Amino acid sequence: MAFEKIKVVNPIVEMDGDEMTRVFWKSIKDKLIFPFLDLDIKYFDLALPHRDATDDKVTIESAEATLKYNVAIKYEARVKEFGLKQMWKSPNGTIRNILNGTVFREPIICKNVPRLVPGWTKPICIGRHAFGDQYRATDTVIKGAGKLKLVFVPEGKDEKTELEVYNFTGAGGVAIAMYNTDEHKNTILKKYDGRFKDIFQEVYEANWKSKLCMQAILYMVAYAVKSEGGYVWACKNYDGDVQSDFLAQGFGSLGLMTSVLVRFVFNSFYYKLILLGWHLGSLVLTLLYISLCSSVCPDGKTIEAEAAHEGGETSTNSIASIFAWSRGLSHRAKLDDNARLLDFTEKLEAACVGTVESGKMTKDLALLIHGSKVSREQYLSTEEFIDAVATELKSRLSA
Repeated sequence: MAFEKIKVVNPIVEMDGDEMTRVFWKSIKDKLIFPFLDLDIKYFDLALPHRDATDDKVTIESAEATLKYNVAIKYEARVKEFGLKQMWKSPNGTIRNILNGTVFREPIICKNVPRLVPGWTKPICIGRHAFGDQYRATDTVIKGAGKLKLVFVPEGKDEKTELEVYNFTGAGGVAIAMYNTDEHKNTILKKYDGRFKDIFQEVYEANWKSKLCMQAILYMVAYAVKSEGGYVWACKNYDGDVQSDFLAQGFGSLGLMTSVLVRFVFNSFYYKLILLGWHLGSLVLTLLYISLCSSVCPDGKTIEAEAAHEGGETSTNSIASIFAWSRGLSHRAKLDDNARLLDFTEKLEAACVGTVESGKMTKDLALLIHGSKVSREQYLSTEEFIDAVATELKSRLSA
């Protein structure tokens, strides 16, 4: 009996990537998405040749479309840059600045994948406010001797602030300027990073001091390694980037990480779903972080689900890409009150994990389980793995 496709009433935005990634990204759609969903996709090609041809306007347009439709699914593209008009910045910084949200990265736990930190039996979710800082910095090459200055011109005023940064001599060097705002402040620099600490303290004093013990926050540093997991770790922008890779390695693989950028407001209670069931000591940073972000994540309903990957060309771990689709579609289901779609996304994720736990996996995971002497019979190619997930998904949908 043919599967009755699930109607997805409202569109989603798709941001495609480069080269080999496009091949299995298409395979995921053809085998795991389109056979089961009647879906309207607003497509944007973020491959470098097209970004170059449009002077990167396509990246801005994709972010604006995400604000309109509230759900986007993006592939993390990496490619060598040859023959372009200029070296374009990563689309992530542009998109995240426009969406103005917080990136949450969470490990995908498979029981048979070994962990470098065996005690982590529950996910640890990194929360990272993705605005400004290094990802939207202006950098330049300094040629020759001269003074580098930082200048601020106040709006509507004549006076300006001018700071001398460095007096270059000889052949010159390099320089970078980055920014953030009090609303977003995302700590080494006394004034730049100090604002983050000051605002965080203000939020704690105003909203949480009477409810929570500050010692619990200090305890979180040691608790992170000793705990079983099950909490959100609030980080500044770059720290969150680094720590999410650290967590991925601790949980087993860089290829087993979800990445979702969320715009939300605290009084919408959207992320109360994350908090349920976690004990108070785990909630301290989470509550502070969500309270801090509540003033700067404006609409409470927009997300961008991203994918990043680990593995070789013919046996790439596609789980992160599949989860990008499941997390984006799950959010679409919640916004549209679409119970069938939500059930589909849950079964798609369960099919991925179930496939790995049954012993069918790509080479990067097989290496973790079987060691460097892994044989070809012990892992699947990218296409073989997607086929195996499709078989498992059909079984779960028909049960």
